[in-house]
Amino acid sequence: MEIQEIANGLRFPEGPIACLDGSVIVVEIEAGRLTRIGPSGEKNVIAETDGGPNGAAIGPDGRVYVCNNGGMRFIERDGMLLPVPAEDDDPQTGWIDAINLENGKVETIYRECEGTPLKAPNDIVFDSHGGFWFTDHGKMRRNTHDRGAVFYASADGSSINRVIVPLDSPNGIGLSPDETKLYVAETHPGRVWEFQIDEPGNFTRVKGPAPWEYGRLLANPAGYCLLDSLAIDANGNVCVGSIPNAIQVISPDGSSTRRIEMPDLFPTNICFGLAKPNQAFVTLSAYGRLVSMPWPDGGNRLAFES
Repeated sequence: MEIQEIANGLRFPEGPIACLDGSVIVVEIEAGRLTRIGPSGEKNVIAETDGGPNGAAIGPDGRVYVCNNGGMRFIERDGMLLPVPAEDDDPQTGWIDAINLENGKVETIYRECEGTPLKAPNDIVFDSHGGFWFTDHGKMRRNTHDRGAVFYASADGSSINRVIVPLDSPNGIGLSPDETKLYVAETHPGRVWEFQIDEPGNFTRVKGPAPWEYGRLLANPAGYCLLDSLAIDANGNVCVGSIPNAIQVISPDGSSTRRIEMPDLFPTNICFGLAKPNQAFVTLSAYGRLVSMPWPDGGNRLAFES
């Protein structure tokens, strides 16, 4: 596909949010900030955050809700910014912020669930009821890593529940157009799971590939791939960032997977345009770029994104 650069010089961008005016909001994980990028590439910092802002989504109150992984280590190599594991004694945990787009005020709304700290929240999606699902990837260290989980929480800070646990490095998360299916990508196994939602914040356990699995294995792309964040297009395809160098496009029934090559080791996130519906935006994180490309069928409209 024809790829057009919109902006460069970003510090490991992720979590893109397309806006009606043609701008795109991204997090910059290494810099610890939320940034708006105009159609011509101009950059304006919305807010500075602590830690490592990661996945982001517009909530029912118009604020941007951000999964903060608590902070990551990076190295620079061959012009790329690359994440590396935390030290084994790193005590940092993560949290969920809500950021006011008008004044940049940052409010932390969740740091724990039932007394247990969140480890490294990663990606987020709202449903039409106003609640949000998010993944906790777990902290990656030199010699150990946490098991992860999927949570469901209310936007007002009043309720949070650990719903699906354990998962192995859960990362991208998204909803089918009718909100009956929840998709979760696990980074290191390179798997995408499908869970049947019966009501907001709850799912029905189905017979998986093994008795201890709660969902259906939608896809496990061949070859070496570390799966990152995902989005759903207008046809219900699951479009997931795949390291190295690709966006994987998985059909709704999991019967086919198409690989779109990308010019970056870390094509982490994809979202779909609002001002131009047949346009996709991709964060090329290692080289710090936001790019666009045509997506003829457009994307599935997210709750509250307009």
